[in-house]
Amino acid sequence: MNNYMKVAFSLTPYDEMKCDILVSVLADYGYECFEPAGDGTNAYIVAGDYDAAAVEKAVEEAALDGVRVTWHTEEIKGVNWNEEWEKNYFKPMTIAGRCVIHSTFHTDYPKLEYEIVIDPKMAFGTGHHETTSLMVEQILREDLTGKSVIDMGTGTGILAILASMCGADKVTGIEIDEDAYLNAVDNLRLNGAENKVGLIHGDASALAGIGRADVLLANINRNIITADIARYRAALKDGGIMLLSGFYVEDIPVVMEAARPQDLQQVLHNEKNRWVMLKLTAE
Repeated sequence: MNNYMKVAFSLTPYDEMKCDILVSVLADYGYECFEPAGDGTNAYIVAGDYDAAAVEKAVEEAALDGVRVTWHTEEIKGVNWNEEWEKNYFKPMTIAGRCVIHSTFHTDYPKLEYEIVIDPKMAFGTGHHETTSLMVEQILREDLTGKSVIDMGTGTGILAILASMCGADKVTGIEIDEDAYLNAVDNLRLNGAENKVGLIHGDASALAGIGRADVLLANINRNIITADIARYRAALKDGGIMLLSGFYVEDIPVVMEAARPQDLQQVLHNEKNRWVMLKLTAE
């Protein structure tokens, strides 16, 4: 088992939204697991990958105006993350009364129309975060029968797996993080979806080689979405739909400023606790 570096961040004054922004930036720097910690968050990274200068850069990039961020580190010996998830974090959950998400270590969960098995390990996407549940709810509303779907930043593979269960003819998940990619491979197998979903270890540049889709999903973060949205649009058929999440209601104008020049129009948005899911159409 790998040793991990725990970096305990404190925000003064504490601001939940700004703490979430910091978490999002840290995830881009390779931090793999987060837990609430009163006035901040505890972030974990493989000990060998820890870089003190990168922490300072991440805090600077988060641009948390009006908030003082302090942190201290502690090396954690050989964590069994599946055991930690089971004890502390990941509980079975239902979404929209139609989909249940549970792990292999769960035995008590309802039988619903869609049952997804996720062993999350270090990857984001168990359905518990508002952005994932918002995306799941919208996928359940869409008619994906016979359609092609691309899931950018697939994480655990949860959205790609659900799309295949909902009748999509071709599903491709793209994930840049190697650990998350390998986790998605395992989760496809757990759900019998390894022959229904194709996985690519890569970034948005991989879109150029897979053909245009009817539906593109991206539950990532605002900065990545706005940077890559031209590539997303190029990978989407005219008349196709794009479902985006990973950002706040307040970020909608920023996302749409990047989307409109790509002939993407907002159809609707849904929100939970200020997190948002946008549905766009490609003209």
